[in-house]
Amino acid sequence: MQKTKIIIVDDHQLFREGVKRILDYENSFEVVAEGNDGSEVLALYEEFNPDVVLMDINMPRMNGVEATEILIEKHPEAKIIMLSIHDDGSYVTHALKTGALGYMLKEMDAEAIVEAIKVVSVGGSYLHPKVTHNLVGEFRRLSEREHKGAFHQNEIRLPYHLLTKRECEVLQLLTDGQSNRTIGETLFISEKTVKNHVSSILQKMGVNDRTQAVVSAIKNGWVEVK
Repeated sequence: MQKTKIIIVDDHQLFREGVKRILDYENSFEVVAEGNDGSEVLALYEEFNPDVVLMDINMPRMNGVEATEILIEKHPEAKIIMLSIHDDGSYVTHALKTGALGYMLKEMDAEAIVEAIKVVSVGGSYLHPKVTHNLVGEFRRLSEREHKGAFHQNEIRLPYHLLTKRECEVLQLLTDGQSNRTIGETLFISEKTVKNHVSSILQKMGVNDRTQAVVSAIKNGWVEVK
């Protein structure tokens, strides 16, 4: 079985070691190199040709956004997940515009980072659930600026032609930035059932991941932007 090759770039050695220990438990993953600054990313990428780069957004000499811009310019196929302590929507928007496919908070649990790598390695995008909610907030802020006034959302049209009532509820909670676990607690269903609903939503909407589902739902007016 071919393993997913990963590079970790972060100036905090203890954090790198912690992430590496998590990834070493996955038989399908292999951490092929580590770096401690964004200035090292291009050379590491060209030497090890990884499938995914995990990179801190804040580093002393060259930050993750600058490094992503340089790497994507030279290697547009590079798949980068940004690691950050910042959940502000403006940080996320900047990182994604630069070319990152994922944005994870450093408070992430092991399951989340594993899922993010699996999604991004096949070309999907992945945002930490808390970040998704704040990105929606950034969407509101930009919309208010564009319209020079209060953001007004048209009447919500729930997509009952496409999704079941329960799937519509799950889609709204995804937009609110809730994780599978908290969605299960909110709807009084198991986390496994939530995962099944999410998989069904993605298939029916014709999207690859949760982030694309949320963006599409907002554009179509299927969810409330809170």
